[in-house]
Amino acid sequence: MRKVLIVDDEKNIRLGLRAMIGRLFPDAYTFDFAEDGAEALELLNRAPADVVITDIRMPVMDGIALIQRIQELERKPAVVILSGHDDFPYAQEAIRCDVSEYLLKPIVRDELARTMLKLEKELKQRERIDEQLTSSIRQQEAYRESQLSYLLRHPHPEEPGLSERLQGCGLEWLEEGFQLAVLQYRGSAQGMGPPEFLGRIQAELENAPESAGQRRAHVWDKENQLVLIAQRRELFQFLAGRIAETGYFAYSMGVSGYTQGVVRVRAAHQEAEQALKYTFLQSAPGVVSYEGIAGKSRDFTIPADKIRKLGNMLGAGREKEMTSLLMEVLDIRTVARYDIAYLEGVSRAFNELIFDKVFHVYGGESVEILRLFKKVGDLWNFYYFHDYYHSVEGLLHRLDDYVRSMKTFHIDHKEMKQAVQYMQDNFHKDLNMAVVSNHVSLNYSYFSQAFKEYTGESFVSYLKKLRIDKAKELLVTTGHKVYEIGGMTGFENTKHFSRVFKEMEGVTPQEYRELHEALKR
Repeated sequence: MRKVLIVDDEKNIRLGLRAMIGRLFPDAYTFDFAEDGAEALELLNRAPADVVITDIRMPVMDGIALIQRIQELERKPAVVILSGHDDFPYAQEAIRCDVSEYLLKPIVRDELARTMLKLEKELKQRERIDEQLTSSIRQQEAYRESQLSYLLRHPHPEEPGLSERLQGCGLEWLEEGFQLAVLQYRGSAQGMGPPEFLGRIQAELENAPESAGQRRAHVWDKENQLVLIAQRRELFQFLAGRIAETGYFAYSMGVSGYTQGVVRVRAAHQEAEQALKYTFLQSAPGVVSYEGIAGKSRDFTIPADKIRKLGNMLGAGREKEMTSLLMEVLDIRTVARYDIAYLEGVSRAFNELIFDKVFHVYGGESVEILRLFKKVGDLWNFYYFHDYYHSVEGLLHRLDDYVRSMKTFHIDHKEMKQAVQYMQDNFHKDLNMAVVSNHVSLNYSYFSQAFKEYTGESFVSYLKKLRIDKAKELLVTTGHKVYEIGGMTGFENTKHFSRVFKEMEGVTPQEYRELHEALKR
């Protein structure tokens, strides 16, 4: 439905026009009303209308002043003026202001109908033109972006016809000179996609000073980062200033050097990407220019020995030394002095010399810990160095606890094997848990818990089962008396032996022997 704004200082005329239009064109229009031009202008600024029907003579702001102000609006409605016979000179002025129609009071129903039909036809034609224009602009923008994308990816842009293609999409100014920036969102908005990010940047660029110029273009690179190209350096200086303002929409930006020629677009993009990496060393969204980092030293050595030493400390209860050594390896002053390749090398060394090693040495359980800190394996999963540092520190402390527990487990595992072997060798003796725990030099209470975890049953149950299994073997393979076998397997007397045997096997020792002898016949 279209919106009609009726402007007249007489209420009866406003309501009468609404009634007439409503009867002529049911359900075709919605209506707003204003008593003078000032009120109408306020409504139009708040919510645009498709048609404005306005009287000429009104208090505060008359119809002529309103029509003149309407020409300043970005979205101009169709305008119909109402006047009496005495207002014709005013009407002539209104017509010069691009008024669509002129109606004399009192309003004739048929004239109003013809006017509204004519306006509808004009509005639809205007919409078709706007749509075609918008489609043409979008096609031109898409073609321009495709050419820029080609320049970013193609290693050899010196080819016949390329300059002509660029002229066809409005990029011929690249030959005169340009600067390129890569922008990456670093804020907290959840689910922000490229269109919203681009929309925010474009809204900001509308406020750029005239000195920043209008020659600019954008494209998304293969990392889905916004690439902005402009002919004037002032545009990026303006954006850098906005980034620095507290509370402003948060993104970081890497800026290339100023250069010229389409053959330099790919190289400029690489410069800007390299500069963007160095925003990692900042503590908040910011800007880094390629000129500022191009001279960073590549004469460095990755501190592999220190990183290896950190790995060796895992599980040794040396947390303070580990923290101190980590601060030394990831000292921001050292990191900032060298090319970013130094930090990338340190990150790889952590993976190879510590994290991967823990996985290979201690097996599958460590994967769960590594999964909790999976981002640590890739430096560029983080926006800022301090986030990476704290994640590495957290992972090292988690692994330290894990390795310590694994070492304890392996030590306990060895001691439990020794305890079980001792029981198998000495089951016929007067054994108890104190004797066995002393043999393997473990605390009585700790041994009780560890033994149950290792064997799946208590010490007493395991010993009973061991002795009964040996007794069953002797009952079947030897001719020893039952009381002799009870003594040989560690039971204190025949009565105790028989009770435990029947409890576990359901029959007495003698019945067990007779059953097996009967099976042999």
